[in-house]
Amino acid sequence: MYSIRQTELFSFEELMEMRPEDKYSQIFEHLDLAPVMQALSKPKRRGRKEELNYPAMVYSLLIAKMEGIEFVSSIIKRLESSEEFRIQCRFTGSDRIPSESTYSRLNLALQQKGLLEQVLDRLVRAAHAEGFLTGAHIAVDSSAVEAWDCQYGESAAKRRAARKQKQKKESSVQQLEMEPVLPVSETEPTKPTKPVYGRGNCSAEEKERRRKEREAYEASLPPFEKKIENMLPFTYDELFEAMPRSASRCTKKNSKGKLTTWYGYKANIVVDTDSQYVLSGVLSSAHLNDQRMAVLLLKGLPLKFPMLKVKYGLGDKGYDSTPIYELIRSLQAYPIIDIIHHTAPPEGMNLDYGPVCKEGHAYRYDSFDPKYETLRYTRPSECKECPFAESGCQKVFKIRIETDVRKHTYPARGSKGFKELYKKRTAVERVFAYLKGYYGLKRTRHRGVRANVDFQLSILAYNLTKFALDKLNKRLPQAA
Repeated sequence: MYSIRQTELFSFEELMEMRPEDKYSQIFEHLDLAPVMQALSKPKRRGRKEELNYPAMVYSLLIAKMEGIEFVSSIIKRLESSEEFRIQCRFTGSDRIPSESTYSRLNLALQQKGLLEQVLDRLVRAAHAEGFLTGAHIAVDSSAVEAWDCQYGESAAKRRAARKQKQKKESSVQQLEMEPVLPVSETEPTKPTKPVYGRGNCSAEEKERRRKEREAYEASLPPFEKKIENMLPFTYDELFEAMPRSASRCTKKNSKGKLTTWYGYKANIVVDTDSQYVLSGVLSSAHLNDQRMAVLLLKGLPLKFPMLKVKYGLGDKGYDSTPIYELIRSLQAYPIIDIIHHTAPPEGMNLDYGPVCKEGHAYRYDSFDPKYETLRYTRPSECKECPFAESGCQKVFKIRIETDVRKHTYPARGSKGFKELYKKRTAVERVFAYLKGYYGLKRTRHRGVRANVDFQLSILAYNLTKFALDKLNKRLPQAA
């Protein structure tokens, strides 16, 4: 039977013109990939001509984040089978489809040169210039990011044990076949060990010797193993270079008070609570303390965005530490952080560290003096009929914030203004829900430093989509 070939009613180009409008074109028109092209292009014109379309590869990675494509191999199959997807990714007809190794080399180049971080910073500056964000209220938080090769699963643990046993057998065979190697004179640097002392009293000379040993041990530690207050003298670049990035195990309590364990990484971000833009973010090892990562993020904020005028820094109980309060105050902002009561409040104060009268009634927060940074409390209404009203009851209390930046802030703890500002902190929780639910941040397939590229792609896709939506909403009233 002969096949009857019908004539084409429309050409492929005409069909592409009649297709629904490409939604990604409205998103990618706000993406400036000039730093990527400048850094990845060859400095010399000699040699083989470049055949890779780097912007199209970045577009394909961003579209994969938006459409929930986890594997690079799935991106390549989609490029091979769908001509429309190739056009959406800005691949031309003469461009060859990149391989998985090409994408891997691109991820490595993006990480080593910090290109995505530059693109993210420029996008945040553009959003600030358009008036979409102000940076007056910022919130910092962290969330778990699972590694794909989780070694704490039962099947994964068996495979890992089998690989280790195989490596031991191969190493023993190689040792038998190798010739004896002469000892090397140079010794590898050993990790400092924490000095341990026995119980009991010791002499003054022994106390002085132990003190010097402890100081020498603490000075030899890397920045992220020091005490949090000892991390403040380090610069942002020093902390960023020393930050552990490999996957690790972490166990912590969730919002319901239950212990959760995961193997992987920890995403740490700073969010503008009013607009829900991600201002800055880093992906670290899972075992790192949230307060240590907050020091890194808050130190980098004025360096990246000096035009932001931060008024309030928000955080949950995990960031209740005096160095974090001092760092927020150094930004000319006031910390709004839920406090942890390690001990009972001092006599004459309640749980919000406000003054209390002799009958136990809390003084009312009245006002704040910005010149002297003083909180003013007035006598409660219950004191009108109190027998101590005329003799031993003070009418007005004034407390300077600088007396204890952890206990006192503006607005005062327990006040209506403090509670309203603290409610804004939930914006960072919503941002994490968007990133994990729609932009593939729940887990990553990359290892080591390349996992940071996957994290930055998720944030870039989220910020870029939000920026395009804000631009569209801004144009709609003008068109009407």
